[in-house]
Amino acid sequence: MKHYKQVLLALLLSVWVVGSACAKTEVTKRSGGKLPDGAAVDLYTLKDGKVEVQVITYGGDLVAIKVPDRAGKVDDVVLGFDDAAGYYENNHSKSASFFGPIVGRYANRIAHARFTLDGKEYTLTKNNGDNSIHGGPNGFHNQIWEAETIKDGVELKYLSKDGEEGYPGNLSVTVRYTLEGGNLKIEYSATADKATVLNLTNHSYFNLSGQGHGTILNEQLKLNASRFTPVDSTLIPTGELKSVVGTPFDFLKPHAVGERINADDEQLRLGKGYDHNFVIDGGGKELVEAAEVYDPASGRVLQVLTTEPGVQFYTANHLDGSTIVGKQGIAYPKNGALCLETQHFPDSPNHPNFPSTVLRPGDKFHSVTIFRFSTR
Repeated sequence: MKHYKQVLLALLLSVWVVGSACAKTEVTKRSGGKLPDGAAVDLYTLKDGKVEVQVITYGGDLVAIKVPDRAGKVDDVVLGFDDAAGYYENNHSKSASFFGPIVGRYANRIAHARFTLDGKEYTLTKNNGDNSIHGGPNGFHNQIWEAETIKDGVELKYLSKDGEEGYPGNLSVTVRYTLEGGNLKIEYSATADKATVLNLTNHSYFNLSGQGHGTILNEQLKLNASRFTPVDSTLIPTGELKSVVGTPFDFLKPHAVGERINADDEQLRLGKGYDHNFVIDGGGKELVEAAEVYDPASGRVLQVLTTEPGVQFYTANHLDGSTIVGKQGIAYPKNGALCLETQHFPDSPNHPNFPSTVLRPGDKFHSVTIFRFSTR
């Protein structure tokens, strides 16, 4: 009888484990409020029994990612605002910070807000000094996306019309957020009816101790990148692909983010911290691991996998503890989060030696990034 009970218990346990692993992600939809201009916003919640993700149709923002720590305590690990209006107001302010949206048509910077394609020069909207950044002030982060529930997640669609923010061609974009087994997968697809340039990313600010819980300077970062792209005084790449060896940019082995952030280094001075594109070893083709972040305090681990060739590592250098008040009325401090923006390189249209970002009619853009959450 004792042996029978042991066998039965083992069988029930195996069924529970298999059932948990195969648990279907619950996807729900509700109102996400309204923008100051009266536009309605929807909010989608994805739950897989381990992680909860919230997405709004305004900007396709990831407005919450709730993850347990090693003791099972759940915290929201991305910075942002309590409602859609907060995101709208920040997007329209001089301190627009891009908390969690889909960024495009071209993520990161384009020098002097212009580029030449097939012999024709295109002029973009300037919103970063003399440069264009993250698609311009009315880029993808500032649009309401069409959305529908799909298996394990939500699918978002947007048509960027020819000439929007200066970019050529009508661009049809689809972004899918799916959640399964602690893995948040972001799948980007796009087609265009005219040759254009394209660089898409998600711009979430992560703090694995929980949003508003101090800085990320003690979090341990590993970047699978032997090279990075140095920048000039306006944070535009010089065109060089520089080795990280012997510099504060060497994260081939884990280092605390704050260990060398104040080092006597010209590139750190220019970025006021880390705000640089790293060249992922083996990146740009298959899905590979770009980065891993470990928070000793909570035990949370974030792995970033991507098919993109680069990742922008940014340490929220513009936050100052007073200018931006986020969720729960918390004023976000300098280095209160880090961004790992999987991407093509900044200003690629003006650097022929960088991987191409040109999308032509008849071709399909496709890119995948996975944020994988666990504990140790």
